Amino acid sequence: MTIDRFENRLREYALLMRLHRPIGIYLLLWATLWALWLAGNGQPSQGTVIVFVLGVVLMRSAGCVINDIADRNFDPHVARTRDRPLAAGRVSLGEAVGLASGLCLLAFALVLTQNPLTIQLSLVGLALAVSYPLMKRFHHFPQFHLGAAFGWGIPMAYAAITDSLPPVAWLLFVANILWAAIYDTEYAMVDREDDLKIGLKSTAIRFGDWDKRIIGYLQLMLLFLLIGIGLLTGRGGFYYLGLLVAGWLALYQQYLIRDRKPEACFKAFLNNHPFGLTIFCGLLLDFLPKSVA
Repeated sequence: MTIDRFENRLREYALLMRLHRPIGIYLLLWATLWALWLAGNGQPSQGTVIVFVLGVVLMRSAGCVINDIADRNFDPHVARTRDRPLAAGRVSLGEAVGLASGLCLLAFALVLTQNPLTIQLSLVGLALAVSYPLMKRFHHFPQFHLGAAFGWGIPMAYAAITDSLPPVAWLLFVANILWAAIYDTEYAMVDREDDLKIGLKSTAIRFGDWDKRIIGYLQLMLLFLLIGIGLLTGRGGFYYLGLLVAGWLALYQQYLIRDRKPEACFKAFLNNHPFGLTIFCGLLLDFLPKSVA
């Protein structure tokens, strides 16, 4: 293989993994970091943080490849996805399967550095990641399945740090499912017309004219649940200040989706990156005095 061809394959694999669009990494990362800081009482070990950050990048990349494998017969019919490497025929099915397998194996190798409970939970995480892309064929709520897949790092983080699964871990897991349902419904609103034509299912289609209102209800539920988690874990003012700013970002998302314009809905989806970052910054600042001490 020539150097030019090698570079071309690497470029196509990077596109297949969506490394040029890191929003999915951010959304998966912020929820995982929430869990690591809460489970570690503001002082998670550096090694554990590194393992989970690398795991986020690897599993999100693997998830994108698995999604494109599952949707390879649908993506050519959707304007936003028809130029993806697999859909456009620039990467073969065998290459995609090999890439996804390699990424999952690397992620599992990282998990093997953790305790037995974390290793056991990782197998559930793999099952969620592999099964998610198929859900849009069977029911209208794949966004909630995505939340479980994206949020499985939360119980894994608690397992890695505390070797247990306390109730607050599951409350944070539920909060992430709500958050994913919010941002992935906003994302699905972009593709609603194309999905209707090719027979795929989503919350954006199921909610219909109630989509904006239901997203608003989910946003309120998410914020109230995060407030409850803060009370249960003894969080202070900086944490709640972060939630206040996140609440304003949620209102901004409602403003963006008001007319259901695809471009604005996609912008609302992207706005969940600062939403998650703001909450993490609140946690970080809230724990800072203890970390310094």
